[in-house]
Amino acid sequence: MNEYRVPELNVQNGVLKSLSFLFEYIGETGKYYIYAVTPLLEDALMDRDLVHRQTAASAIEHISLGVAGLGCEDALIHLFNYVWPNIFETSPHVVNAVMEAIEGMRVALGAAMVLNYCLQGLFHPSRKVREVYWKIYNSLYIGSQVAVVTAYPVLEDEKNNIYSRPELVMFI
Repeated sequence: MNEYRVPELNVQNGVLKSLSFLFEYIGETGKYYIYAVTPLLEDALMDRDLVHRQTAASAIEHISLGVAGLGCEDALIHLFNYVWPNIFETSPHVVNAVMEAIEGMRVALGAAMVLNYCLQGLFHPSRKVREVYWKIYNSLYIGSQVAVVTAYPVLEDEKNNIYSRPELVMFI
């Protein structure tokens, strides 16, 4: 991690790649290191270099899958706030890495948390923004249908439309 301070792109990319592989293979043990690497990953996610952001998103995917359910949600939410602005990238590799990081966050934080981030853009006036948010929503729905349904906002019934879900309310 100390090598990341070297202002050389190749060295920094190597550090990020090694972190990604490290967290891919250590799994649950990552809970001891997540707080140490969080500043490094947030710096990489704010970098101008696409490869930095792609590799950091890949590392975050592996971290989130490894520490799911181990009480590191505060660090994961912090990292998620740095991953989310990268959803509008156009490079296919970065888009893939960011979507995989979001999927990892879905597993670690729950579908309801990701849905809360996603709801803000589903009906945005810009078509480009809507497409990205609907892509994330569809992925979220495919991965966690039951969890997403329970996280939908509660709407009042209208004259012609009934939005209540009495079976769900009885269950909860």
